[in-house]
Amino acid sequence: MLTVLLASLHGKAAESGAVPVRFTDVTAAAGIRFTHNAGRTGKKWLPETMGSGVAFFDADGDGKLDALLLNGKDWIARGRHTTAALYKGNGGTFTDITRGSGLDIEIHGMGVAVGDYDNDGRDDLYITAVDGDHLFHNEGGGHFRDVTKDAGIQNARFGSSAAWLDYDRDGKLDLFVSNYVQWTAEGDLWCSLDGSAKSYCTPESYKGSSAKLFHNLGNGKFEDVTDKAGLGEANSKSLGVVVFDYNADGWPDIFVANDTQPNKLYRNLGNGKFKEEGLAAGVAFGEDGVARGAMGADYADYDRSGRPHLAVGNFANQMIGLYHNEGNGLFVDEAPRSAIGRASLLSLTFGLFFFDYDLDGLPDIFAANGHLEEEIGRVQPKIQYAELPLLFHNAGGGKFDPVPAFSKPLVARGAAYGDFDGDGDLDILVSNNNGPAALYRNDGGNRNHWLQLKLTGTKSNRSGIGASVRVTSAQGRQWQAVHSGSSYCSSSDLALTFGLGKDAVAGTVEIDWPSGKHQKLTNVKADQRLAVTEQ
Repeated sequence: MLTVLLASLHGKAAESGAVPVRFTDVTAAAGIRFTHNAGRTGKKWLPETMGSGVAFFDADGDGKLDALLLNGKDWIARGRHTTAALYKGNGGTFTDITRGSGLDIEIHGMGVAVGDYDNDGRDDLYITAVDGDHLFHNEGGGHFRDVTKDAGIQNARFGSSAAWLDYDRDGKLDLFVSNYVQWTAEGDLWCSLDGSAKSYCTPESYKGSSAKLFHNLGNGKFEDVTDKAGLGEANSKSLGVVVFDYNADGWPDIFVANDTQPNKLYRNLGNGKFKEEGLAAGVAFGEDGVARGAMGADYADYDRSGRPHLAVGNFANQMIGLYHNEGNGLFVDEAPRSAIGRASLLSLTFGLFFFDYDLDGLPDIFAANGHLEEEIGRVQPKIQYAELPLLFHNAGGGKFDPVPAFSKPLVARGAAYGDFDGDGDLDILVSNNNGPAALYRNDGGNRNHWLQLKLTGTKSNRSGIGASVRVTSAQGRQWQAVHSGSSYCSSSDLALTFGLGKDAVAGTVEIDWPSGKHQKLTNVKADQRLAVTEQ
């Protein structure tokens, strides 16, 4: 069991001796024994570098977080049978329940989105794959049924990240799917780092593929409305998706992280259509006006401005993007002038999310890193194949401090957070491309007070996705929204965790549901997981 100590810095509070937080590698101790199969052939095929995602969710409805780790498969038969792994959470440990779950099928899995699309009270799964996506209906008790064909969903376009959203606010979850590039084993291209040996090609070598939007018709059926909604873009090479209401008009908008193509920001017009505004908003390109290799992404109100800001993981030598929402439709990338930019310059970031690891009320940033090419050090000595995860502590005032939280380099891809042991603070699950997964337990974050909210919609979608929550305590006001997607190919717990610092009570908890209903709770005690149903 590996334990890493990190100082939990709280600005001026650090001078008075802030309580330290530990991230402890408990992968084996918790019962997770999973190794990702990239399906390597020795031919350096592009998909071998990309997979795959992870998820924290409640598969069996017992109130404890379960874990899903996606897997690849052998492109050339070797007699192995590798599938995703579903682990039942026991409140601190896990039991492998993959066999017979319905998820034990061989696919070249990429991403997972969690949401109750039929409002039956159980979390369903949409899993993207290089060789064709799958929609799994949760049958209860940790069992899933593949309903892809019956649902009318067809997507075999190298799917990556996906997200559930109710874009038309009709109470039924719709589905957005990012697609990467047009690749086949027969059409794999020859590329080289040194002009002699084959290397993995960058996405510039391949044609793009449009993302997809599937509208939920009810009765388990979906309709492809991509073009009708104005989202068809054949040149996209999408790896990340963030659903958030960036202009606070009540309608969910969509940010798409593109690899070597301009990022997209689709504004929801409220009539079933979207308008692309990435260039005008300042999120399409890097500061130099060049499209970057964008991977995972997430959003949060990290400075208590009441506005959602973006973080985007990028390729090595490009640094993480930290786009501050100015509130006038414009974002400004603050990373080049911050510690985040300097610390992440040499990293290749896939999984990326905001979470409050020390529960001080300010969202921090975690980045899962790892390069694509094992031999990258031969041509770029400063770049490593396996890289350390990065953790940035929110010091307040829009400033982030790098924290040396991890000592083992990974070829990391997907990453998700969730309180798997039920102690109030947020833990981390990371996938390792062609290697073992890593589970990091947060030890000490719960020395500050906290409040977890699990929302259930009635008129709104049952998952509560799109609901906006404002929590007020003595230290101030915080804001979060329930959202699917984000990070890279992964799904974090849909419950919202608010750090309250030294405040033992939240004076008010206000919820704005997608249906338009407003709900208010008063004098809510800290240190509890509270289930709230739309009234």
